[in-house]
Amino acid sequence: MRHTLPCVALFLLSATAFAAGAGPLVIDDFERGLSPAWTVKSFKGETAYRVVTDHGSQVLQADSRGSASGLVHKVDINPREWPVLTWRWKVAGTIPQGDEKSKAGDDYAARIYVIFPHWFFPKTRTLNYIWANRLPQGEFLANAYSGNAMMIAVRSGPEQAGQWLGERRDIVADYRRAFGEEPSRIGAIAIMTDTDNTGARALAWYDDLVLLGNNRAP
Repeated sequence: MRHTLPCVALFLLSATAFAAGAGPLVIDDFERGLSPAWTVKSFKGETAYRVVTDHGSQVLQADSRGSASGLVHKVDINPREWPVLTWRWKVAGTIPQGDEKSKAGDDYAARIYVIFPHWFFPKTRTLNYIWANRLPQGEFLANAYSGNAMMIAVRSGPEQAGQWLGERRDIVADYRRAFGEEPSRIGAIAIMTDTDNTGARALAWYDDLVLLGNNRAP
């Protein structure tokens, strides 16, 4: 997706604050359809997002055909109180032309943003949890468009395509590794499947996005 930071600016129009101490915070499990808290942000065309049934569960399906749009859930969260993000996802395949090191290849079958806004917008930072095309699993790499957007290869390659996989990330630890300092407040969590640079097609599914508070990890 082109122009990573200008796109992030569109994500941060308003926010909902959450108090600590209320147990796991479910961003969405899609069991009642798509929550109205999600906002569509389109950058080129529109990725089709809809809730579908998969093995008895309601899940979010994303279908991108040369498009780039995301779903954004605006929040106001202290990551030290809610440090762990969990979710599960599945892809039909990765993008053969995708390349994390190239602007022309900056497309992903599945990714989840955690956005840390700053009043001086060039200092806004994001963690991009991606199902990588080529970047080895576990690698961190600055986005081809901006050093303030860190790509984290949670999964990589097509070998596990078609399988539901559960993920668990320590947001605070990932931020420290990515940027060498403590994180600011989280302003939004976003989902995006995009293929605008390569013109390819990507199909992915997302489910059960949950933030876990301190001392509440199972």
